[in-house]
Amino acid sequence: MKKKISASSPPTGGVRGLFIDGSVNNQLKVGYGAFLLVNKSEMDHTDLHQKIQIKQFENTSSTKLELQTLIWALGKLESIPEKLIVYTDSQNIISLKDRRKGMEEKNFYSAKGRLLNHHELYREVFLLTDQLNCEFVKVKGHQAGLTKNETEKIFTLVDRAARKASRSLN
Repeated sequence: MKKKISASSPPTGGVRGLFIDGSVNNQLKVGYGAFLLVNKSEMDHTDLHQKIQIKQFENTSSTKLELQTLIWALGKLESIPEKLIVYTDSQNIISLKDRRKGMEEKNFYSAKGRLLNHHELYREVFLLTDQLNCEFVKVKGHQAGLTKNETEKIFTLVDRAARKASRSLN
């Protein structure tokens, strides 16, 4: 029986964990995406925050930024892992697997006949993830530290890095 991976499941063996998050200044339409790629041996190191990569995106929104950050992070993979577990708090990204068939059947048009916002980004996400053994795991963002498991603590590092970068715009 295949083991279900949850937000509390750290990457093991040939599995890598990709933690992604973003933070947007809605008035400026500028955001920062952040990601951290780890393997099991790195999960308990205290210097993980130093390995977080951050990138600025302009003319963006929260939904667009999450997609841009995922695409950017996947593009930075130096090798293809046996399995990649993407940890995110983005419901949009988590729901893509279930929405994909309908999106593609309708050629990325809505029920009202309008091209979906970010259709190019959705296509690119699907193209990239088709090349990987990729699983998406929903992580609860912004919760009290005492209730966090190890995976959620690592996600918090990425979340804080993105928010800190975004606050620098003020």
